[in-house]
Amino acid sequence: MGAMFRSEEMALCQLFIQPEAAYTSVSELGEAGTVQFRDLNPDVNAFQRKFVNEVRRCDEMERKLRYIEAEVHKDGVHVPQVKEPPRAPNPREIIDLEAHLEKTENEILELSHNAVNLKQNYLELTELKHVLEKTEAFFIAQEEIGIDSLTKTLVTEEGGQQTATRGRLGFVAGVLQRERVPAFERMLWRISRGNVFLRRAELDKPLEDPASGNEIYKTVFVAFFQGEQLKSRIKKVCTGFHASLYPCPPSNSERQDMVKGVRTRLEDLNMVLNQTRDHRQRVLASVAKELASWSIMVRKMKAIYHTLNLFNMDVTKKCLIGECWVPTADLPNVQKALADGSNASGSSIPSFLNCIETDEEPPTFNRTNRFTRGFQNLIDAYGVASYRECNPALYTIITFPFLFAVMFGDLGHGLIMAMFGAWMVIKEVSLAAKKTNNEIWNIFFAGRYIILLMGCFSMYTGLVYNDIFSKSMNIFGSSWYIPYDNDTLEKNPALTMDPKDSYIDKPYFIGIDPIWQTADNKIIFLNSYKMKLSIIFGVVHMIFGVCMSVVNYNFFKRRYSIFLEFIPQVVFLCLLFLYMVFMMFYKWIAYSTMSEDQAYTQGCAPSVLILFINMMLFSSNEPQPGCKEFMFEGQGSIQRVFVLVALCCIPVMLFGKPLYLLSASKKKHSKPESSNGSVNPGIEMQEQTDLSNSQPQAKASASHDHDDEPFSEIMIHQAIHTIEYVLSTISHTASYLRLWALSLAHAELSEVLWNMVLTFGLKDANYIGAIKLYVAFCFWALFTLAILVMMEGLSAFLHTLRLHWVEFMSKFYAGLGYIFQPFCFKTILEQEDEE
Repeated sequence: MGAMFRSEEMALCQLFIQPEAAYTSVSELGEAGTVQFRDLNPDVNAFQRKFVNEVRRCDEMERKLRYIEAEVHKDGVHVPQVKEPPRAPNPREIIDLEAHLEKTENEILELSHNAVNLKQNYLELTELKHVLEKTEAFFIAQEEIGIDSLTKTLVTEEGGQQTATRGRLGFVAGVLQRERVPAFERMLWRISRGNVFLRRAELDKPLEDPASGNEIYKTVFVAFFQGEQLKSRIKKVCTGFHASLYPCPPSNSERQDMVKGVRTRLEDLNMVLNQTRDHRQRVLASVAKELASWSIMVRKMKAIYHTLNLFNMDVTKKCLIGECWVPTADLPNVQKALADGSNASGSSIPSFLNCIETDEEPPTFNRTNRFTRGFQNLIDAYGVASYRECNPALYTIITFPFLFAVMFGDLGHGLIMAMFGAWMVIKEVSLAAKKTNNEIWNIFFAGRYIILLMGCFSMYTGLVYNDIFSKSMNIFGSSWYIPYDNDTLEKNPALTMDPKDSYIDKPYFIGIDPIWQTADNKIIFLNSYKMKLSIIFGVVHMIFGVCMSVVNYNFFKRRYSIFLEFIPQVVFLCLLFLYMVFMMFYKWIAYSTMSEDQAYTQGCAPSVLILFINMMLFSSNEPQPGCKEFMFEGQGSIQRVFVLVALCCIPVMLFGKPLYLLSASKKKHSKPESSNGSVNPGIEMQEQTDLSNSQPQAKASASHDHDDEPFSEIMIHQAIHTIEYVLSTISHTASYLRLWALSLAHAELSEVLWNMVLTFGLKDANYIGAIKLYVAFCFWALFTLAILVMMEGLSAFLHTLRLHWVEFMSKFYAGLGYIFQPFCFKTILEQEDEE
């Protein structure tokens, strides 16, 4: 957890690598995943860089892999997952892999081409078989009705002479796609003026398209006509509609012989197709075993060459120079990776790592694990922390689920949420292996530890609220008893219980007494209780946020801000709002029904809100007879002093820092220069031997400060910050009332569901009541999960997120940094898989 207190210390390093060892060295760095490279050729076009040809080779191999993968998936061949990702291939293995991919692609292309040709032949023979079979039925029907009835319909428009004879009647047979048949019929009628007789029959089974493999539905047709001129017109129409025409003998015996021949050829072709398909399956199955490994290797190669394009050549063209950000804790790992890369390539000259000083702001790197990653993502969603800035994620691990639980406090609902989170945590290995594109599930799974803690904390606050599905539990026995006899209870529908007579002066062991579940003034009591709790938690949370700014001031060497900003801010907040919290506790302790002094009985307890308003307005109210205006002696004077001191803190916050910086700037300019400056020989080639003593570090970030700006700019910024802080103390304190509002709404909605839905099934004692209870429980459980757990949980989550981003983090967190993005093969492969 100590690593999460602030981001890791970073160093800007220069790498000096021999060209022959560059590939293997960068490969080792990619496996380690600890360096973020900087582009040393920002003005060079991507097509003019040194390793652009190697990148193109990788692109070509990726294209081949995509084609092979598409063919494998098209045939439904299973591609096994890689248990352990292979390392990037060395240059000699790259040539072998490239040749193997070329051979595999050509083999699959040849198989695909042959399969398409065979399928095309099979399709044509199948269509010819259907044409012969269907036309046979047409001619049999024709012979039954007589040829004369057919020829009588084929009359020319000019003369009415029926000169057609059996020898002069011709026909064309073929196959056409089903959706084109209506248009085809209309076109034939128009070109022949109704002198074409068309017979058609739809094929029952769809045919397979040889190229795409999709199903196509076709229709067999026979067009009868007279004359050669009409025949040529019909063929042109068939060509325009992409109809396939097939020869069809006019005699019955020839058609029968032709059908037998076609069926024999189909059987032979089908056997050849099966053999081709089996051979293709064997080839693709052998390729599928290596496909995932090849894909990973090519992607790693491409990433390496992209990274090498960020390097620069020295003037002698004998050394590659690169710059990178490295966490100082990982410098030994980087040096080991460079040494391993040089040894793997057989280079006689070792690679060098040289840390250099810089004024540039380094990237922010917070080292996380599976548990803390979700909380860190919540903070980064608001803004990445400035370099070495105090990280709120460490405290969010506790405060986030707790504030959520204050709004979601229910033992039953918290148990459901905790069980869901625990299931994802226990099964996280198997669930993580099932990669899915469902964004909602991925969000839930990424926040599994947050959900688990939110559920556990909600169970605790539900126990304190004594609330489980809107019902209370009497575990330790109520501290109240009924002083009335049975006759009084029967005659009066409602009775008031005086604490003097009904309270044993010993509170319930933990949480709220269960007797409040039956009280008519339950909501009034819970309103007051939860409202005060929300203010107490809010003020404590804000004071903690203001105190965290001291850590940043001290680390960034701006200790003057502790006296000129932090102390006035915390005094202002404490004298006004922490004092209001004190009054709440004092009121709870000092005023009691058991008090002998009438001024400290429950009837004389003053309103904390009224007292606070009077304190700010310097006004007063006349107390009731026998009561006191204030809670203790001298409270009025103390309040006036508190308000005056708080008001005096405002000019300190407004003018203190600008005036101090102005005076410090004058002193700085008045001092004579004692040196001519220094030159930083940052690119010296020296081997880093002692990492602990010779690591120039990047300077701590203070990018969110305005110390180097002109006095007018500093004054404007300070005025904005002062006004924002003073006003936000009021608005942020009121904003924490959302804890009370959502908690009350959640409890009341849960009670409504119980009384309006589940109670419906508890009214009847017979067997009908069992059926009604079954149905009512189903609806109650559905509404509980959908509304109270899902929707209310999401609402409470968003409100908790806002309380942390605005009310808490705005007190000390700038969030102006940029994330550390190391060159890591694992991250690159995961991102490409998601895409």
